[in-house]
Amino acid sequence: MVGERVLGSVRQIAAVVRGHEVAARSAAAIFAGLLLFGSFPPRPWWFLAPLGIAILTLTVRGGGRLRAGFGYGFLAGLAFFVPLLPWTGIYVGPLPWLALSTVCALYLGVFGLLARLVGTLPGWPLWVALAWTAAEWGRSNFPFGGFPWGRLAFGQADGWFLALAAVGGAPLVGFAVALTGTGAAALTSLLWSAGDGRRTADSETGGTATTAVRRHIPVTRLGYAAAAFTVLVMPLTGLLLRSALPDPDKGDRTVTVAAIQGSVPRLGLDFNEQRRAVLDNHVRRTEELAAEVAAGRAPRPDVVIWPENSSDIDPLRNADAAALITAASERIGAPILVGAVLINPDRTTTNSVMVWNGADGPGERHDKKIIQPFGEYLPMRDFFRRFSEYADRAGYFVPGHGDGVVRAAGIDIGVATCYEVAFDRAFEDAMRAGAQLLTVPTNNATFGDSEMTYQQLAMSRIRAVEHGRALVVAATSGVSAIIAADGSVRQETALFVPAALVAELPLREDSTLATRIGPAPERVFVILTASAALVAVFRRRSAREEVRTARRAGGSR
Repeated sequence: MVGERVLGSVRQIAAVVRGHEVAARSAAAIFAGLLLFGSFPPRPWWFLAPLGIAILTLTVRGGGRLRAGFGYGFLAGLAFFVPLLPWTGIYVGPLPWLALSTVCALYLGVFGLLARLVGTLPGWPLWVALAWTAAEWGRSNFPFGGFPWGRLAFGQADGWFLALAAVGGAPLVGFAVALTGTGAAALTSLLWSAGDGRRTADSETGGTATTAVRRHIPVTRLGYAAAAFTVLVMPLTGLLLRSALPDPDKGDRTVTVAAIQGSVPRLGLDFNEQRRAVLDNHVRRTEELAAEVAAGRAPRPDVVIWPENSSDIDPLRNADAAALITAASERIGAPILVGAVLINPDRTTTNSVMVWNGADGPGERHDKKIIQPFGEYLPMRDFFRRFSEYADRAGYFVPGHGDGVVRAAGIDIGVATCYEVAFDRAFEDAMRAGAQLLTVPTNNATFGDSEMTYQQLAMSRIRAVEHGRALVVAATSGVSAIIAADGSVRQETALFVPAALVAELPLREDSTLATRIGPAPERVFVILTASAALVAVFRRRSAREEVRTARRAGGSR
């Protein structure tokens, strides 16, 4: 009885969709994009992501022209990225925000095209899920180095799929979410087909199923089982892996780390016009922590981490800045990782994190390797300055080199500065170089009180699980956090208030499988997608040729 009701509902929906197909699919695509947006922080609704993928898959998959799949995917992309990325235009107007959202949406259009193409192959839920990961790979690398923000994995820090990051990193998490969604789409398609098939059989036989329909029942049951298995396997695997993760509180030894959030005089692009005030804020909060340590109210840290841009006055060129940092380091009795803007001899700049060892001054440093286009530098400056008065406010930063590890107090610390944490490759060199602890110094003051800082925090949680390391986020205006190796947030600051986080963290030498195999899973996903697309193209051409042959044969009679 329940099954009959479900099939009846499916038949009613099918009838409506057939009558208004373009409008219905367009609305479904927009709804799917909004569900994807809803799965991202600060909302904890991670489970909306596979649902969004399921609806989008049903929308873009089908026969007909490939460009229809692209169009529906593009609509979903706009519905996803426009509400996800408004922080990119807070202080520079809507044009950059809408332009970036449109470019990102194009990649969902590519997914829609690929899904319609490979969706005709046997085992199509697998191929469509792979197409999603391939589209994310493309967006994460092109153009101008890519923009990985909004990858499915970055909405799963609170979800069942998180532990998969320790096996295959963010690409595997994204694939798992996508496969769960495409499996749900397959299950829905089977119900839809069953509804249509039952209605056709009833109308043709007066209520008695034909022999062909009866023979189809075992196949349908097998399809139901396969689709249900696809829906369940990835989230359940993630849950099982969670219990297999190493104890996040155990390591080879422990270290006490402090993260300083000095806050800023004001938000916006002009916050760094008061560079001295920003530096003073971080010095002051470090000295306050030193007083708490001296009074026995806080443990003495082995190393202190300041945020990105905590000293936009180059301490290698400015004696006053150097003296302030030296005094703070000596007062706290520990080296400080200082986020500083350094001026090069050719007047370009580097966004650096340097170790400042008290009176001994600067030590090792990490120069940010993945710099932000249209922010830290402007590609094609003469061209883009025609479109926005803010174009020339983009910096003249140049990328650094090195393995991303700095050594402080005998600890190898892997550094990914702000924007870098969105990229899989950011910590790869650092982990190969033996990083025992990870940190993300970041400056979010230029994005106000938007959701950006929470989206970035979720990325840091994914990276902690991916590499099996405790991770420290130090932000100028928040949110700063202490993250355990299982992705849990142990301490967290509020926005726009000076704060200091102090924690005893384990140091590890072992590596996760994801660290050892690096980018291999994503490369395999892309190769499989390309192969499936080629097979689908050949099948499509063969089908067209058969139709032409049949038409010629019919015309010659």
